[in-house]
Amino acid sequence: MLKYLCVLFTCLGLALAASLVSAQGRIAVVDLEGAIIQTDESQRRLSALRSQEDYVADKSELDRLQAEREELIKELQNELAVMSPEQQQAARKRLANKNADLEHVLRKLQQSEQELGQALLQEMTPKVQEVLRELIQSEGIGLLLQRNAVVHADNGYSITAKVTDKLNQQAVSASAAPATPATP
Repeated sequence: MLKYLCVLFTCLGLALAASLVSAQGRIAVVDLEGAIIQTDESQRRLSALRSQEDYVADKSELDRLQAEREELIKELQNELAVMSPEQQQAARKRLANKNADLEHVLRKLQQSEQELGQALLQEMTPKVQEVLRELIQSEGIGLLLQRNAVVHADNGYSITAKVTDKLNQQAVSASAAPATPATP
């Protein structure tokens, strides 16, 4: 009963807070990581990473290992009934080794992408903060929440696409701006 009352009061408090916030401004949700990853610059750098020789080699290795793993599974399924216990154990060991190899290569690929993602987040954070300040001001946002902190929000609350668009516009403006001549 006490737990029920606590939940009820919490819900009422949140409803009251939401009504106060809506009186002071709009509520919005943003996925900052998603906004950054979807920028043209991020997509270009991700494509560049995926075309690097090491990455391509690891990706080919991953594809080869997956095909070999699937073949081993098929073989094991087809011949399991006629295999001796020793043969079954050897086949399972080969499969376990193949899975370990697959996981190792997959981790290498994921680590490369995560390192790029972290670098992009670090580089773009000042730009994102500037864009968020502009959007908060222009859209009259009174409460901005990070998407991963929200249980549910309709797409109408999301400003993620607007953040991505503004970041792309900034990048285009920066590349289109004439270089300032050096003064002697």
